[in-house]
Amino acid sequence: MVLVLVLPCFWWLTVPLLVGYQLARTARRMARRVFPVRPAGRIEDPEVSRVQRVRAWTALVISVGLLAAFGGWQDVADAQKQFLERLLFAPWLALLSAALVVALLFWAARPGTRRAMRTQLWLAGRSALWYFGAWTLVPLLFMAAGKGMGLLPSSANGLFGLLLWVSVMFVCWAPFWWVIFFLCFTSGPALRHAFNLSALHAALPALVTTVLVWVFAFLGLSSGGLPPGPLPLAVCAFLGGPVSVTALTWWEIHRLQRQHGVRWRG
Repeated sequence: MVLVLVLPCFWWLTVPLLVGYQLARTARRMARRVFPVRPAGRIEDPEVSRVQRVRAWTALVISVGLLAAFGGWQDVADAQKQFLERLLFAPWLALLSAALVVALLFWAARPGTRRAMRTQLWLAGRSALWYFGAWTLVPLLFMAAGKGMGLLPSSANGLFGLLLWVSVMFVCWAPFWWVIFFLCFTSGPALRHAFNLSALHAALPALVTTVLVWVFAFLGLSSGGLPPGPLPLAVCAFLGGPVSVTALTWWEIHRLQRQHGVRWRG
């Protein structure tokens, strides 16, 4: 009862929260439709997933340990810069990696299999178009929202001016924030499942992840050099990430072949 009486006093806070919740809810529903939790063709292996989580946490602990033991403030700044660069460039590099791996798989497949693969490729292509279309809309909607807010008349005062300001604010910024929420909910599944490429071949997400990890490793080497620490330890830390991911990918594909009958050209 007290909450019902208090909330109207803070309408300026509750209204944006309610609107943001509805935008996030509809964006999440659309994100799960485009990138389902279990996409078509995805074969879940609990043992592989458990080892992957252990590898990821181990890599994080080792990276933080090296920074704490041998790094300085410049190394911490470089690590933050590389992290932001990966967030920014990961989707685009994942798309290029996926295109390369798919092209190689098409080249290795039998002619009859290629025709069947073309029909399944549409699902991944449609998901990629949704994702990168949303990325393209972000700057366009931001500029449109800024111009829309500039059209507000400065002479509008009182209740009418407040309602006009709220209406224009919602119309201008609601599409922008919907797209931001959509990207937040889709980025993880899109990169984890390689744009639903498991519908094309069960081994493709693992292969795309491996290529992407190696690309990021060499990009980080070119921009920031080796990790801090003695040279042998730094080289091991640099190679440990991509080599361990490659080994896990080989093991995952081996289990797919042995337990689920997955074949490269099948």
